[in-house]
Amino acid sequence: MAEITIQEAQQKVDNWIKTYGVRYFNELTNMTILTEEVGELARIMARTYGEQSFKESDKHRDLGDEMADVLWVLLCLANQTGVDMTAAFEKNLQKKTNRDKERHINNKKL
Repeated sequence: MAEITIQEAQQKVDNWIKTYGVRYFNELTNMTILTEEVGELARIMARTYGEQSFKESDKHRDLGDEMADVLWVLLCLANQTGVDMTAAFEKNLQKKTNRDKERHINNKKL
């Protein structure tokens, strides 16, 4: 499978919505859906890496698919609100680098 950029992913989501989805759900609905999807991801994480055991209904869930669901809705929200996720990610990475470039290296707990 070919690699895609964040910008290409945003465009693919937008094209899919316009082709198959009729329209975007409103921003508040998508924020709620994002929360729901993060909860589904958390459920798998708690059962795979935490102490909770899987219920029969959880055994078919796929970690990567749940992560992709989170990314999908996040990209929908970015498209709806005019956020260029590539630029936002680069800016965020720079912020973290400036703020934390020595913090973790000097953390004796790590």
